[in-house]
Amino acid sequence: MDIKKKHVVLLKDLVRLLRPHQYTKNLFIFLPAFFNGQILHVVIVINCFVSFVAFCMVASAVYILNDIRDVNEDRIHPTKKHRPIASNRISKRTGYIIMLVLLVIGLVISFRYKGFAALFTLYLILNILYSYKLKHIALVDVTIISIGFVIRLFVGSVVADIPLTNWIVVMTFLLALFLGFAKRRDDIIIFQNIGQRVRKNMVGYTLEFINVSTAMIASVIIVAYIMYTLQPETILRFKSDKLYLTALFVVIGILRYMQITYVENKSGSPSETLLRDRFLQIVLLCWISSFVFILYG
Repeated sequence: MDIKKKHVVLLKDLVRLLRPHQYTKNLFIFLPAFFNGQILHVVIVINCFVSFVAFCMVASAVYILNDIRDVNEDRIHPTKKHRPIASNRISKRTGYIIMLVLLVIGLVISFRYKGFAALFTLYLILNILYSYKLKHIALVDVTIISIGFVIRLFVGSVVADIPLTNWIVVMTFLLALFLGFAKRRDDIIIFQNIGQRVRKNMVGYTLEFINVSTAMIASVIIVAYIMYTLQPETILRFKSDKLYLTALFVVIGILRYMQITYVENKSGSPSETLLRDRFLQIVLLCWISSFVFILYG
């Protein structure tokens, strides 16, 4: 292999190591501004974007730490075995160096906003605990993941100086919990197919338990969203009593993801699912468009 090709391969592995497809999760930073009707405010959008970049850096650093910690488990996983560190295309030492650089840059950016550095640090500490211990405890693992999404909300709230409502916090936590259980279901399916547990916490899950849990949480999400759109304070804030109409796309989106989970057995990565599934993308676009039309029209 010539030098040019080696550089191309190395660059591709570095990109895979950072997992940029996972950055879609960090878009939750923009939700406080969106739901507050200030997403068109230039200063707020810039602040959210800068925070988004910083959070993407810490997220990539956490993914690298997970890859280093899970290298042995990843090597028996049918798809994760191709990750740069698991496949030995990038060394652990290089991984640690990149991780530290990302953390330093992200932390420096976080000090730009009051309160962001504290949330940045909290997210990092939770994920270090997750990587070393908590990810191996059933239920605690998906709870930590869900708290991570809520922290993203608070980052958006802090940098945009917009208070969060109880509803958006609850619905974000529940949605993340739903996605987390669906991801664990994928691990159970892999265990049934290859006969090896790809995660230590699998002893705390069964297919029946996860199926019931995801169905229950999906129902609560839908009810919570509908109740949110019908609340007097919501109607007063958005100056519209038509927000309940957007629940149609929430219901269809949840059902589609459950179809991917239960029928297609492809719920291993929520971010990749969103980036690849045209149906989900159309539903999400319709939800955003309907919300924007009602909110800004």
